Amino acid sequence: MEFKGSHILSIRQFERGDIDTLFATADSMEPYAQRRRVTRVLEGAILGNMFFEPSTRTRVSFGCAFNLLGGEVRETTGFSSSAVVKGESLQDTARVLSGYSDIICMRHPDSGSVADFASTSRVPVINGGDGPNEHPTQALLDLYTIEKELSARGRNLDNLRIAMVGDLKFGRTVHSLCKLLMLYKQVSITLVSPPELAMPAELVDEMRSAGIAVEQTDQLDQGIARAHIVYSTRIQEERFASVEEADMYRGKMRINQSIYTRHCEPNTVIMHPLPRDSRSDANELDTDLDDNPNLAIFRQADNGILVRMALFAQVLGVAHMVDQYSHDVRWHHRRG
Repeated sequence: MEFKGSHILSIRQFERGDIDTLFATADSMEPYAQRRRVTRVLEGAILGNMFFEPSTRTRVSFGCAFNLLGGEVRETTGFSSSAVVKGESLQDTARVLSGYSDIICMRHPDSGSVADFASTSRVPVINGGDGPNEHPTQALLDLYTIEKELSARGRNLDNLRIAMVGDLKFGRTVHSLCKLLMLYKQVSITLVSPPELAMPAELVDEMRSAGIAVEQTDQLDQGIARAHIVYSTRIQEERFASVEEADMYRGKMRINQSIYTRHCEPNTVIMHPLPRDSRSDANELDTDLDDNPNLAIFRQADNGILVRMALFAQVLGVAHMVDQYSHDVRWHHRRG
């Protein structure tokens, strides 16, 4: 794909070579993300951050990534603080706000809404999640994390064995990640969920047609055995008709250190897109896993900055200029 000037709306835009390009750029962002160097390559540029659904990590990491490249951020959060609540269409909103920004990130609860917005935007738009449909930047940072974790263990993305656990029906992060994994060879995916929250059948069929070996089970212990990666995701209660309906499934797929020791291989990596639901009736990933060196969830979150910096640099056409506009930091901040 041609990154410069493009909307980033779906994982389906990417080919394997595009991923390689993006990940090489993400690697180069590490000195800036870790505050060892400062770049002002996007000085004067404005990011419009438009989040119509609750978000912490995605919204803040988009903003941080843009700031670390030297740009400024303007935010709209929730429907109540936007003219959409007055009946303005997404197309009209895009026509106006794209005049105030150089690039826009958007999250919206309706499938296809970000593409609808992008259709009349005068600047590139990045999908920060459109309902249960897709979350392309999360999938990219997930894949980047998987590659780094596997590399540290002498493996690569080809021949990956991954178990996806939890709400696979409404979990847009796993939908996008599955689409990315179709670009790789000899991948095996075990889908672990209650039958009512299974991965959409059309996506399962597509994965199998792409050569992925797919197994489905509602048994956690057998589902996570032999996996290189266990990717857990929360019950998406906001997608259910009621909290009571979501509660029927909460806590069905808990993983703790005891379960990990009994059923996982010694170096199995544990991932989660966050937030993990730590309420007592859910407790998806027990805090007794926090001292397990194979728990990668916080490394995963850190990697979001690198990948989103790389996307901004590529889409705005400055990836080759980042170092040119950089200098050493003038203060010291030791990061853990």
